[in-house]
Amino acid sequence: MASKLKRGMTVTVISGDHSGASGKILRIDKASGRAIVEGVNVIKRATRPSQQNPGGGFVEREATIHVSNIAAIDPDSKAPARVGFDKSGDRKIRVARGSGKSVEA
Repeated sequence: MASKLKRGMTVTVISGDHSGASGKILRIDKASGRAIVEGVNVIKRATRPSQQNPGGGFVEREATIHVSNIAAIDPDSKAPARVGFDKSGDRKIRVARGSGKSVEA
């Protein structure tokens, strides 16, 4: 079955330390059920000096968040929405169950 979430979708965090934050999905790992959302769960990592970063130091980047803690945003109400599928021609599209509008990027 197809995943309800897709890279590029705008989502909001519905539970956890970062609840209320929103951003676009940058990457999804289906095996572990985790996603990286732009601007959410930002951590600092110490890095060794390399050719790209000769000084080394601390780098801020997004960490993963479990997919059960994020929800797609309804394009009409701008609120978290459950996602369903609708057959549009020869392909399935992701739609918000409340409004029936497409939530795909």
